[in-house]
Amino acid sequence: MSLAPITAGLVQLCVSDDPERNLDDTRALIREAAGRGASFVLTPEATNILNADRATQERVLCTQDNDPTLAALRAEARELGVWLLIGSLSLKTGDGGDNRFANRSFMIAPDGEIRASYDKLHMFDVTVSETESYRESSAFRPGARAVLADGPWPVGMTVCYDLRFPHLYRDLAKAGAQVLTVPAAFNDTTGAAHWEVLLRARAIETGCYVLAPAQTGLHGNHLSPERKPRRSHGHSLAVDPWGKIITDAGTERGVSLVVLDPAAVVGARSRIPSLTHDRVYSGP
Repeated sequence: MSLAPITAGLVQLCVSDDPERNLDDTRALIREAAGRGASFVLTPEATNILNADRATQERVLCTQDNDPTLAALRAEARELGVWLLIGSLSLKTGDGGDNRFANRSFMIAPDGEIRASYDKLHMFDVTVSETESYRESSAFRPGARAVLADGPWPVGMTVCYDLRFPHLYRDLAKAGAQVLTVPAAFNDTTGAAHWEVLLRARAIETGCYVLAPAQTGLHGNHLSPERKPRRSHGHSLAVDPWGKIITDAGTERGVSLVVLDPAAVVGARSRIPSLTHDRVYSGP
């Protein structure tokens, strides 16, 4: 299949714990991106809510079939005629399993249909410091499959902490991905240290464009004001297949536009064809 250049719009959000409030802001920025010429629009991880209070999550989250954010954004993609990557939504699974939620990314086609979905594989269970720790797996159930989406280009779908597992990206590239998506809500500490270098590494290793729309700033707790608000790193990035940063959104909410040229993928992979140089080895 011959690919044409496209314009992508990375949406940088600062969501709260209130999905209804967040939806208005998200829709406005998606419309801005489309109005400025983007035919492929991407939102961050946790587009509908960013909140660690389990009681609030139980009260406001929905299943995929009845989630108002998903329904509204599908309608938005259809009205605007754009491809839309919903970076992820927090959703109830409703399957009678272990009662944890899904952190699920969606590829929405210009007709509003769900073309692909992906549940985040790797859970952010880390202790950053004595005062900062996260246990994503306590509330969210990890996915079990990698997803190559039939989008505007072949798109390898990942989410946030997946970024630290390079074999996933190599597998997606070898399966045909030319764009890798990394919607994220990177925390401020690890974001400052690792975000840029890891995104550039994934692009260099695979010869893919890497598009990483991000959450930014201090996230309000309107529904659970007793909770300490968390801060996200921001800096939505787009990286070209040679590892060059082509946009950095900084720390403000908004939209960043980039043009994706298929010739850049071909050029990077022909100069350094490392995807074809795997060796079978023993050990360690």
